[in-house]
Amino acid sequence: MITFVNRFDVHGSTVEFERVFDETSRFFSARPGFLRHRLLRHADRPGTYVNIAEWESREHFQQAVSHPEFAPHARALRELSTSDPNLYVDVLERTAADRTQA
Repeated sequence: MITFVNRFDVHGSTVEFERVFDETSRFFSARPGFLRHRLLRHADRPGTYVNIAEWESREHFQQAVSHPEFAPHARALRELSTSDPNLYVDVLERTAADRTQA
């Protein structure tokens, strides 16, 4: 599994950004290898967002972002925001259930 983390600083309308991001989300969710994602808005800075997306593999993610139909989505997001996209691999995960097993 690969995790994609992208921080957005919105310089346009946040309502429009969320609408455009929702359309982008629909595009990605239909791509092979997509598992899930969450769009988070900063609690104190409403123009700052983080997208956390999980993919089956780096290859699936790269196929999705290189798909010709992704270009208009990327362009629309760039018109409203700047971003800092990065890929990550799992190192450690702990859940609340782990407390009861100690």
